[in-house]
Formats: sequence, structure tokens, C-alpha cells
Amino acid sequence: MEDNELLKVRLEKIAALKAAGIDLYPNDIKPQNTTAEILEKYGMAKSETLAELNRNFSVAGRLMAVRDFGKAAFIKVQDRKSQIQCYIARNNLKDMAYFVFRKLDIGDIIYVSGKLFRTKTNELTIEVFDLRLAAKAIRPLPEKWHGLTDIETRYRQRHLDLITNPKVKEIFYRRSRIIQHIRDFMNRNDFLEVETPMMQPRAGGAMARPFKTHHNALDMDFYLRIAPELYLKRLVTGGMERVYEINKNFRNEGISTFHNPEFTMLEFYWAYATYEDLMSFTEELFTNIAADIFGGLKFTYLGEEIDLTPPWRRISVKDALVQFGGMTKEALENHSEALAHAHKAGCEVKDSDSFGKILMAIFDELVERKLIQPTFVTQYPVEVSPLSRRSSTDGNFTDRFELYIYGKEIANAFSELNDPADQRERFEQQLKERETGDEEAHEMDEDYIKTLECAMPPTAGEGIGIDRLVMLFTNSASIRDVILFPLLRTKAE
Repeated sequence: MEDNELLKVRLEKIAALKAAGIDLYPNDIKPQNTTAEILEKYGMAKSETLAELNRNFSVAGRLMAVRDFGKAAFIKVQDRKSQIQCYIARNNLKDMAYFVFRKLDIGDIIYVSGKLFRTKTNELTIEVFDLRLAAKAIRPLPEKWHGLTDIETRYRQRHLDLITNPKVKEIFYRRSRIIQHIRDFMNRNDFLEVETPMMQPRAGGAMARPFKTHHNALDMDFYLRIAPELYLKRLVTGGMERVYEINKNFRNEGISTFHNPEFTMLEFYWAYATYEDLMSFTEELFTNIAADIFGGLKFTYLGEEIDLTPPWRRISVKDALVQFGGMTKEALENHSEALAHAHKAGCEVKDSDSFGKILMAIFDELVERKLIQPTFVTQYPVEVSPLSRRSSTDGNFTDRFELYIYGKEIANAFSELNDPADQRERFEQQLKERETGDEEAHEMDEDYIKTLECAMPPTAGEGIGIDRLVMLFTNSASIRDVILFPLLRTKAE
């Protein structure tokens, strides 16, 4: 009922403005300043200095607050950068401008122009001599304009979240800054930014369940990509020896605080490098970003101090299972003992699962959450690494690492498998996994094998989850806080 009354009042004001010939949505508003620019340049200026300025300042933004004293008022105007106080006096405005002011509501977008001065409380303020309506808001802002707090409403109506919660906007400015930093870093290191298909005839490059669609003209099924890996490695084979893509991937999986079905990745490939080179490269990338964002290599994430000072801990999967997972060295070599340990830990494993899958189930259940400080976990089982090069010291494991920070995987990298015969065997094993019901196992990709048969140079590749990286560098607890429009179930009207 209260909302209906507010809407009724607003509609009456709109009718009055229209009757007076006021354009509710003009297209000639040209502010010359931003609030942040004014505050930065004159925020510390004394009243005497402001009085000597022989110029007007103009800003446009959303009306966020009004303190009305009859023939005078103080208002707050918020643009894309910040807020600034403005002083409205009846004697300073032309009749029509003052008429418009009296018909304004919180949430309207307005243009103001005037002189700078300081109030008795020493707040920098624009004394307004011209005011125009730039866009009329019909719907009121939520919760009396003090900030939108309901989590689901915030995600569903991100525009209101951004209007009423300035810190949310800061997260996405920082996200953009981080992505730009990544792009600059890759370009400085002679990597070429490329684009690869988002619709693919087969899902490859990762072990994940894809989204499926259909192309009518070709009468073909396609998949939204789960990873750009196989296409990027085609480019390496073609002579583009250092390539990267900041890409959207899609995985038909569950939703959680660290998972969204549509997410952003940095994926890059580097010919004549190994996974060990990538560990040093990743340290350099992350520390450069942290130094830019925080001015140092230590920061707090969800109450835990994270220290990015290199070198970061490096530990193999097997050693991590002993040190953090409570396994004995004997169990690491015995299928039945590993299976018993997995059951005891509450892992969902089958007796028929491969030894490597059982080990990784135990790792996921018992180890990863304990890896708070940055840790490179290396030497993953071949069974869960179908595109990784076998280790030269133990053919059951691969030259691969995953980077963990605060108990979550942030990056995945390996020396690439470029032996076409070995790759075919791996794909064939993945097909057997699919036949037993593993929907995340790879399909056979004959085109990719033919690419390898043209000789791909020794290469290392890595994928970094940008959303999770932004979570770390913005102290955000949920991936939905760093994605402007996270996937949500359709809400019944």
C-alpha cells in the first residue's frame, strides 16, 4: 500500500511537469565535471580560495538525498564516481527551474550548475544557479534509499544495488582494473590476445558437463565451450607461440559461492615453456596485481591474512595427501587401502573408480580446504589429466599444477601433451569413462589429434579463474558478488 501511494504521488508530479511543458527525458544534458574531479581538486581548498574561482561547475547524477528548509534545501547528487552536496535557494533559480526542483523525487537524475563554497560545517558544496531534470524516476528506490540489503534482490536488480550500495560499484571498478592489469601484463610478455569459438561441435579442453544447443541452418548440435584449450593449442601449432584469451566459459554444473555456470577465465599457452616456468610466471602476475591494488603483497581475505610473497609453497598431490590428508605412504600405492581411506573420509567413490580418481576424491575432501596460503599442488594423476604431459619420473602422474589460495583452486596449468599417439590413448580411455556414466569425460576429437600430428612444439598452458581472483582481491565471500549478473532461477511473478 505504501508503494502504491508513493507511485501515485510520483505520477501526479509527472503530470504536472508534462503540463508545464517540461521534457522528462531530454537528450541535451552535458555536464562538464564529475563529482570526484571536483572533490579531488577542491576538497581541501579554503573558502577564500573557492570564492576567488571565477567559474561555474556542472554535474549530472542521481538525486540521493534532500534536506528541505522551505525556501532553501541541501541535496546530494551521485554520479558514476562519487557524491557531492548541492545548495538550492529559491532566489538563485529561475521560476521554471525552481518549479522542477519542487517536483523532484529521490532517484531522479538531474543536472546542476553553480559555484563552489563551504558550508558552516565546512562541507564542499555547489551553490546551484541552474537545475534541470535529466530523467524522471517513476519507481522509488528501495528501503528509503539507505542501501539495498536483501541478497537475492541485490543480484536480481543489480541496477538498484549499484545505485544504493557504493561499495558494490567499487568492486566492479576494481574488477575492470584487475582485468586490464592482466591484459597489460600478458601484452608486455609478448603474448597475443586472440578469440576462439564459443560454440563448438564438441565439448573439449576440460572435464565438465557442457550446455548443448542446436544450429538450425546447419542442422547441427553445438556446445557452449567449457574451455578454449584445444583451439588455442591449434594456434600454437600454427606458429602463434604465445597466445592468450580472456574468455567466457560455460559449465552445466551446480551453483555455489565459488561456482557460476557462466564464468570468466584467462587462458594462455606458451611454446617452449614448462609448467615450472608457469609457476614463476603466475607468481609474478599475482604479485604485480596485488602491489597495484594493495600497495604490498599482504592482504586480508575473509578475516585471514594472505601473504603472496614469493616463492610460494610447492607440494605434490601424494605429499599433500600424506601431510594434510592423513594417508600413509603405503596407502598411496595400494588401490584397496586408498579406497578404504576414501570411504572413511566420506568420499563418493566406487570400487571400480581408477586409483587416480580415488586419490583426487580424498584430496578434494580432506586437503584443499587446508591450503590457505598460496600453494602450487603438482604431479596430478594421469586419469584426471587427459591433456597433460606425463611426468618423466613417474608415468602415472603428470607435469601439472593447480594453485590454491584460501582453500580454493584459482589456477590450473600443465606441460601440454603433444604426443598424438598418447593423446589418442587418453581420449579412448575417456570414452570408456563416458560409457560407465561419467558425463564430464572427454569425447574423441579426431581433428585435434590431426593437429598434433602436424607437430605442436613443447608447450605449457594455464587457466586462471578471473572471478575467483577478483573475489580474493575484493574480499568478496561469494562469486555472485563479483559477477554483475549471476545466474539465478527464474522468479515466479
